[in-house]
Amino acid sequence: MFLAIKEMKHSKTRFAMIGAIIMLIAWLVFILSGLGNGLSTLAAATMKNIDGDLFIYEEGSEGTMMKTKVSGAIADDIEGKYGVKEAAKFGQSTIIIHNPKITDSKVNEDVAFLGIEPGKFIEPKVIEGKQLSKDNLFGVVIDESLADKGYSIGDKFEVTSSDITLEVVGITKGETFNHLPTVFANVETWQSYAFAAPGSDNGLKSPVAMIALQGENVDADAIASNYDAIETVTKSDAIMGMPGYKEESATIYMMLAFLFAISAVIIAVFFYVFILQKTQQFGVMKAIGASDRFIKNSIISQVFVLSFGSIIAGIGLTYLTALVFPEGMPFNLDFKMVLIYAVVLLIVSVLGSVISARQVTKIDPLTAIGRVE
Repeated sequence: MFLAIKEMKHSKTRFAMIGAIIMLIAWLVFILSGLGNGLSTLAAATMKNIDGDLFIYEEGSEGTMMKTKVSGAIADDIEGKYGVKEAAKFGQSTIIIHNPKITDSKVNEDVAFLGIEPGKFIEPKVIEGKQLSKDNLFGVVIDESLADKGYSIGDKFEVTSSDITLEVVGITKGETFNHLPTVFANVETWQSYAFAAPGSDNGLKSPVAMIALQGENVDADAIASNYDAIETVTKSDAIMGMPGYKEESATIYMMLAFLFAISAVIIAVFFYVFILQKTQQFGVMKAIGASDRFIKNSIISQVFVLSFGSIIAGIGLTYLTALVFPEGMPFNLDFKMVLIYAVVLLIVSVLGSVISARQVTKIDPLTAIGRVE
């Protein structure tokens, strides 16, 4: 380690350039992961925020929210049975709303209209205003992204293609569904909109999109066998079933995998060339008694120190870059994710140096000393 640090101090410019390359690679990895995580959060934040253990979907829906419709009466019936501590109804539709403060009638917002039961575990906490109430069927809680666009508590707005008028009673945070800001309403209000057309409920009693369950030992098989045309899915499967979520995640992870592989090659090539340039010095060291292991440890130590510092600088650069991103950009940099990717990058860098350092064992001291650079 002593020799490695001494050489880095002596050749500051050379090591600074290599460190800058590693820092930029780390910066690119963290930026890309933050954008990918931001997109996935937009797609399924509300589903991720639901503290449920199992979800009841329509049989054959494959855990896809857009394909499911079940009877809400099941939720009332199974609560307290089959290991279910609490069951919560959930409905979803996409609607268009118009801010009454904006006079231009063409300025509308596409939002996710979600029906829930007030007081259930599925209900999000408000950061301003009041929670939903069964006594106020047309009161709604909106995501703060709508508040940023001018909606505020007390505002009333109409749902297009219906005669429903909703009033904002509360504002929540970090609730998006299928890339859209959310409007939470009483499940009865949502049903009056979603099933306004005769026969659209398929004859189901109190139809909803799905039912979320809480319970440590929920007997999914017993539930499925006692009720027709339903299936239970885990939370992870329900999240993966959100439209586009699986495809977006797979694309981002594939890009990151290629980026890690390219990083390993770039770092390995840098240090391979670096070692070739120092063949004569290594030959002299081996001639005076330095072992291959000693020289390789010195090279690996250099890479570890350089990569560690460069990755830390890359993290700092990423957070600084995030400060100048537009507010609407879906960027979510999770610290745990940053830590994992930083460790992977460090391992990739060290492995690349280990491969390059193997060249030291092939150096013949006599040949290297007599060689002209």
